[in-house]
Amino acid sequence: MITGNIKSQIDQIWNAFWSGGISNPLEVIEQITYLLFLRRLNDLHTLEENKSARFKRPMERRVFPEGNDGIGRDGGRPYDDLRWSRFKDFAPGDMYTVVGEHVFPFLRTLGGDDSTYAHHMKDARFTIPTPALLAKVVDLLDAVPMEDRDTKGDVYEYMLGKIASAGQNGQFRTPRHIIRLMVELTAPQPTDVICDPACGTAGFLVAAGEYLRERHPNILHDAKLREHFHHRMFHGFDFDNTMLRIGSMNMLLHGVENPDIRYRDSLAQDHAGEEEKYTLVLANPPFAGSLDYENTAKDLLQIVKTKKTELLFLALFLRLLKPGGRAAVIVPDGVLFGSSTAHKELRRMLVEDQKLDAVVKLPGGVFRPYAGVSTAILLFTKTNSGGTDQVWFYDIGADGWSLDDKRTPLLPDEKLGPVPRTALAADEHAKNNLPDVLARWAGRNSAERERPRTAQSFCVPKADIAAQGYDLSLNRYKEVVHEAVEHRAPKEILADLAKLEEEIHRGIENLEGMLR
Repeated sequence: MITGNIKSQIDQIWNAFWSGGISNPLEVIEQITYLLFLRRLNDLHTLEENKSARFKRPMERRVFPEGNDGIGRDGGRPYDDLRWSRFKDFAPGDMYTVVGEHVFPFLRTLGGDDSTYAHHMKDARFTIPTPALLAKVVDLLDAVPMEDRDTKGDVYEYMLGKIASAGQNGQFRTPRHIIRLMVELTAPQPTDVICDPACGTAGFLVAAGEYLRERHPNILHDAKLREHFHHRMFHGFDFDNTMLRIGSMNMLLHGVENPDIRYRDSLAQDHAGEEEKYTLVLANPPFAGSLDYENTAKDLLQIVKTKKTELLFLALFLRLLKPGGRAAVIVPDGVLFGSSTAHKELRRMLVEDQKLDAVVKLPGGVFRPYAGVSTAILLFTKTNSGGTDQVWFYDIGADGWSLDDKRTPLLPDEKLGPVPRTALAADEHAKNNLPDVLARWAGRNSAERERPRTAQSFCVPKADIAAQGYDLSLNRYKEVVHEAVEHRAPKEILADLAKLEEEIHRGIENLEGMLR
C-alpha cells in the first residue's frame, strides 16, 4: 500500500504533464513508462558495477557500453551520459538534448536487456515538449522511492488508475478487486502456464503473480520454479503497442523479469502455435460488436460460426487451453441467454462437451462510469469429454463500492476486496459480497448443493440447464420468495362493506337535511 506522500508525488508528476501540454492520459503514462525503464536500466548497470568492484573482475553484463555513441553533429556523447544517474543532474537544455537525441535512439536498439519490454522499444517516441517539463518530471520521478518491489508495483498501479479516472481510456482497466476475485476463484498453482489473450495493462497477469508470491512463497526459492515464474508462466497478447509497453512495464515493476507480452490480434490470427498451450486463462476481453468473416481466424470459426466477438473469444479460450486447463472470464449477459444458433451452440458445448463450473453474476454498475453493461464471470474447465454435473450460481449484489458513476467505497480500505485485511461484520456483507463468494465457492460440491434457489447462491443440475435450452441466466433458475399474506374471510369483508354503505347513506341524508 503506497502512502499519501507517494500518492501526492505521483499527482504532482501527473499535473506537471497536464500543465506542460500533454493531456492524453495514455501518452502521459507512456512517457513516464519510458523514464521508469531508463531508471531501471541505470539500477541494473549500477548493480553490475558493484559486483565487478566487489569481486575485482570485469563487468559480465554492461547495459550501457563503453565509449561514445557517435550520434549527432557533436560526434556523439559518452554512453555514461545516457544513464539516469548522470543526465538527471544536467541543466534542462542539455538534459533535453541527451534524452531526445541520444537516449531514445539507444533505447530503440537496446540489446542489453533481455526482457520482452526491450522488444517493445523499437518504436519508442519521445514526446515531452519542453526542457523545463522534462527536468521537472525527472526531478519528481527521482524522488519517488522505487527500491521495494511492492512499492514499485503499487506506484505503477496508482498511475494506471489515473488512466481510468481520466475517462477516455477506462476500458483498459478491469477493477482490481474483480480481478483479484477471479484469481482467488481459480487459485493459480506454481506450475501453471497463464494466458490473457487481451491483456491491456496486464492486470490479470500481475494479480496472478502476486497471488503466487503470497500463497506459494517457495516458488522463488526453488530454482526450477523460479525460472518458470520469470520466463515461462505469464503470457499476454494485445494488438496495441502502447498497451504492450505498459503491460510489460507493469509486470517488470511487479517483479516478473521476462513475461511473454507480445503483439497478436487474438481473433484474426490462426492459433497453430498456441493451441492447447495454457493451463489457465484469465481475461476480460473487449466485446465490441462483430468482425468480418474475412478477418476472423478460421480455426475459431470451426468451433463456432459467428461474427460476434464475445462468442469468438470464448471459442479462443477453448482453443488455447490444455485439457484439464481452467478459465475465469468476464462475458456480457447476452452470452448467457442469447437466442441465436451460435449462442446456443457455444453454451451447449460448455455444458455438454466441457465442464462448466460456475456463473457469477456481477452488479450492473461494476464498470461504471465507462460502461453500464451487465456482465458475469464464467468459470469452466476444458475436458473435451464433458463432466458438468451441477453449475454453481452466485448473484453478487454489492462489490464494496457504490454502483453509480462515482463508485465511492462503502467500507474502510481494510474491509474491501475478496480477501479483506479485517473480517466483515454480519451487516457489512450487504456492502461487500466478495468474501462470501469465495467462502461459498469452497463449498460448491458440498453445502452449496443443499441451498434453496431462493438463496444468493445455489447449484443447478445439468439436466435442468439442458431442459431450459442451455440458458445460463441466473434469473432463469432463481426462485422468488413470496411473503405469506393473511386473507380475511369473505363474510367479514362483505359485512364491512355493508357497514360502509350504511354510513355513506346516512352522511348523504344529513347533507340533504342541511341544504333544506
